Amino acid sequence: QVQLVESGGGLVQAGGSLGLSCAASGSIFSINDMGWYRQAPGKQRELVARITSGGITKYKDSVKGRFTISRDNAKNTVYLHMNSLKPEDTAIYYCNAEIEETYYSRSVAYWGQGTQVTVSS
Repeated sequence: QVQLVESGGGLVQAGGSLGLSCAASGSIFSINDMGWYRQAPGKQRELVARITSGGITKYKDSVKGRFTISRDNAKNTVYLHMNSLKPEDTAIYYCNAEIEETYYSRSVAYWGQGTQVTVSS
């Protein structure tokens, strides 16, 4: 059983910073891409940032230069550091990981439970 457990998030004023982390645990052979998505009320879930196992990153245009995604492969953990936060960044943030449970397994997408980020103006 694989679990993704998120921590961080909360309430911050516009212009402030927050950090999120997400640790994968359980039956894990390898982890491919990891990422962060967000969903604001009434909107679809959208990609915020992704990172490959080799450290190649991809960002949503509106967060480039403000957010940084990183990972610690030894700890099966992905991080999202968010600077210069704006009210429009308010959403539930979900981590995602493409995980192979055994050498013979296909990669399966797992999701964290979500953590609320609220940016006040």
